Amino acid sequence: MKNILVLLGVILGIAVFATGCGDSLHSKTKTKIENETNMDSKNVKEVYFAGGCFWGTEHFFQQIRGVVGTEVGYANGNKINPTYEEVVSHTTGFAETVKVKYDPEQVDLKLLIDLYFKTIDPTSLNQQGNDRGDQYRTGIYSTDKDTQEIIRAEVKRLAAAYDKPVVVETVPLKNFYKAEDYHQDYLDKNPGGYCHIEPGLFEMAKNANPLPKAKYQKQDKKVLKEKLTSEQYKVTQENATEMPFQNEYWDETREGIYVDITTGEPLFISTDKFESGCGWPSFSKPITKKLIEEKLDSSVGMDRVEVRSKTGDAHLGHVFTDGPKDKGGLRYCINSASLKFIPKAEMEKKGYGEYISLLDKK
Repeated sequence: MKNILVLLGVILGIAVFATGCGDSLHSKTKTKIENETNMDSKNVKEVYFAGGCFWGTEHFFQQIRGVVGTEVGYANGNKINPTYEEVVSHTTGFAETVKVKYDPEQVDLKLLIDLYFKTIDPTSLNQQGNDRGDQYRTGIYSTDKDTQEIIRAEVKRLAAAYDKPVVVETVPLKNFYKAEDYHQDYLDKNPGGYCHIEPGLFEMAKNANPLPKAKYQKQDKKVLKEKLTSEQYKVTQENATEMPFQNEYWDETREGIYVDITTGEPLFISTDKFESGCGWPSFSKPITKKLIEEKLDSSVGMDRVEVRSKTGDAHLGHVFTDGPKDKGGLRYCINSASLKFIPKAEMEKKGYGEYISLLDKK
């Protein structure tokens, strides 16, 4: 069926329409744009999926967070640089295939394989949807041994759920040639174009690998008012300043980590703390500058630099340039009420074990 539609589209220059994809297809989907921003990752890997008509298979993978690039083409045939017409002649042995580039730090290969299984009938030989022919066979191809082992294990697991034989190929990639330009991103360029994949699966793919929930999150002020002491709330939410020498951590000397009282996010470590004589906890630097925001503060008739936690947006204190020269010359003067101290002996138990090495390096 797709062969006829391609011919009509090329000769007549018209958009190809058929039942199936409808409004679920959008030009340049939001997920695809977000994925393409990760193309420079040094950890990008490749895997090749043959799942019937490559228009729908490509569009399906473009929806998945962690897929950073796709390209449709012809895989595992017996000639160099085949044309579409040669592939559909059933003489070259090629399968319509999608090269999928993905970041394994964002999406697991096993998830990609599992999602692919949802788009095919794995027991159907040389036919998916209305398309028939050896170019529409199913297969997952790779270029490295480790990936190949995962593919074969996943297909074996799938086969255990079927009474009929599963015919998904799991051979290594022998060759792959990019298809003609009009095939690339076809369903982006032709919304409503022919597609053998049920439209609801595109939406499913968009939601199949959501961003992990942030470990530390800003709290609602109503929640904070119940959770914090009166002084902690006034300092963090109303920019108040506690009394010097009459606060919890100004003379704390134990090893450990100081976290945002509103979110629990680590901000400072004890090895960067020093005695400044000002009566408040003083640090030469935060764990990383990415954890804080610095803003001009002219609230008391003088210009100062306010320090706030980036995630929690809590007022912490101010930063000055009269700190120890051998430590960078800065003094982060922080209210104890904005912090919670976790001693080194308790860091592992309370979920801060990954930061212990920072103390040991000092």
